[in-house]
Amino acid sequence: MSAQDKDKLLAEAVRLRVDGRPEQARERLLALTSAFPEAADVAYQTAWVHDVLGLETEAVPYYERGLQLPGLTREERRGALLGLGSTYRVLGRYGQAVETLRRGVSEFPEDGALRSFLAMALYNVNEHQEAMEILLRLVATTSTDPYVARYRPAIEHYAADLDESM
Repeated sequence: MSAQDKDKLLAEAVRLRVDGRPEQARERLLALTSAFPEAADVAYQTAWVHDVLGLETEAVPYYERGLQLPGLTREERRGALLGLGSTYRVLGRYGQAVETLRRGVSEFPEDGALRSFLAMALYNVNEHQEAMEILLRLVATTSTDPYVARYRPAIEHYAADLDESM
């Protein structure tokens, strides 16, 4: 099977997932994974479809492989870091979730979803102060709510230390 065939079959499998037919997508992706075990994009899409199906434990090795291999696009890498970190969290592997999501935030600091999932993982490891700081800064900087905008300086101030009084 050629690289062109791989790309065509991968696109078809992604379409199946997007169109709400994840079981069919999974079958195709597992076949592609066997044929192209060193293809990071195939590993990533295989992980994603397992997550969609609620098969988080099965998704982990595909995410890990996709991130270890060269070849993911910037968007795929962002998605793989978020997917793996979130999946670790769902599985109760909180330390690995924090580590993975911190790496994601470090690589993609503008990504509010990565920061949100990091805050959730930090909550799970009882790092409540840092979790709240991340979320408050995210709300302050991204909200279109006019009342949040009005109080943005105060929200940002307290994000650094919720125990401080003004």
